[in-house]
Amino acid sequence: MAGVLASTGCGAIFGRSEASEIAGINISSPDLREGKPLPRQHSCKGSQGSPALRWSSQPLSKAKSVAIVVDSHTPATSAVHWVLYNIPPTTTELGPGAAESLPEGSSQARVTSGKVGYEPPCNDEGTYRFSVYTLSGRVKVSEGAPLSEVLKKIADQTIARGRLTVVDIE
Repeated sequence: MAGVLASTGCGAIFGRSEASEIAGINISSPDLREGKPLPRQHSCKGSQGSPALRWSSQPLSKAKSVAIVVDSHTPATSAVHWVLYNIPPTTTELGPGAAESLPEGSSQARVTSGKVGYEPPCNDEGTYRFSVYTLSGRVKVSEGAPLSEVLKKIADQTIARGRLTVVDIE
């Protein structure tokens, strides 16, 4: 599975952007702490869905949209749990459960499990990454496009990125 994700786009997000310079994004959350466990309420054992996220970076005049990718690497598998894209560039935060109430004009991709939206992590042990990307354009894909296609479009247009990583589940 890890090899499939790397070859179909997940790996592309982190190293193959055609952007000449990648700026940094600061990510924070009232629910998540870097290097600490994912709160149970944001896992499959809870009921709150996607956690609240906030982000900031230097003003980027080329920013046309924002994307969020949540992926995991556990001892047994790797997976993408959420891809939210075409978030307006003026949006700098999402409340808890945002997968159920999307920012206007944004879309969600079908994730590794086949579900569209936030698929809460279930494995008690693993690394869970919440990544935010500022893009130079909108992600233009057809309805129901494969995950690999959406991830490639995000990677190709990334001009800034940041990540908040949590480990294991409380």
